[in-house]
Amino acid sequence: MTDSPADATPYEVLGVPATADDDELRRAYRRAARETHPDLGGDARRFRQVQIAWERIGTPAARRAYDAGSRASAPRTASGPSGSSVWSHDDGGGFAPPTARRDSRPRARSHGHPGGRSREVFLQAEREWVGLGDPIEDPYDPALVRSAPRHIRRLLAEALAEEATAAIVSDMGIGVSVWHDLDAGAEGKLDHAVLTPSGLWAVESIDWGAPVRIEHGEIAGETLAPGERPVKELVRAARAVQKQTRVKFTGRLMVVPDAAVDEDVQVVGPARKPTALVVRRSALGQVLNGVFSPEGSVDVFEIRDRLQQTVRFV
Repeated sequence: MTDSPADATPYEVLGVPATADDDELRRAYRRAARETHPDLGGDARRFRQVQIAWERIGTPAARRAYDAGSRASAPRTASGPSGSSVWSHDDGGGFAPPTARRDSRPRARSHGHPGGRSREVFLQAEREWVGLGDPIEDPYDPALVRSAPRHIRRLLAEALAEEATAAIVSDMGIGVSVWHDLDAGAEGKLDHAVLTPSGLWAVESIDWGAPVRIEHGEIAGETLAPGERPVKELVRAARAVQKQTRVKFTGRLMVVPDAAVDEDVQVVGPARKPTALVVRRSALGQVLNGVFSPEGSVDVFEIRDRLQQTVRFV
């Protein structure tokens, strides 16, 4: 549980409905603790999840606070690069889009709306789940978000992940340019194209709400949808944008929360010519600054001008 909308809720971790009474909840916790305890052959990570779940809803007071989505039980805002989660809270404790920054530090040149399409898809899915025509006073209310099915919560987590990447890139300064939500035609969209002196990077930002691993040239994990192939989808989207703009990408990056992987950077595919790099969010700045890029540099001005003339947004 990394305090992401895509995470399993405490009820899901314990395997009970949110309507379970206190006795049922207590039995579920004891059963889950026995099944996951490392001394009894269980998995230490899952045992820790069970303990966190119990801390959040194990007492009547904690459960009331969690169910109400109160600020006391809600995750704290983490908009910086080092956090494993980036739930974006407005002043009411919800998950509204970030507000404009007030400081005057030089920012990267930014084009498009990071997370915009993902938020649109989330809001539409949430309306359909609640019931079309039924009013939603605050679609980002924590209690409402937590009660939604996990596939809907993941849509919000993807938007927040894209916004987190945008915040990191923005802080890299005026020498960097970034385009968000690029139209990739039949392949959907590419989350970001980031241009730095080290190269032009095709970047996807995603959060599955659980650890992932690399298997046979692809990302795998228990919370991925059946048939989901993130690396293949990134490659296809990058190729579609590349064909449209006639600008070649230096590399492809899959940015994930810090808690999702054990290493800052993992190579997918051959080491000499990787298919993609899976990058922890806190390491993204290093990668974009050229630590893992091929030798040489790119003509930033030429590429930026060509992208400005040819790129399309969703």
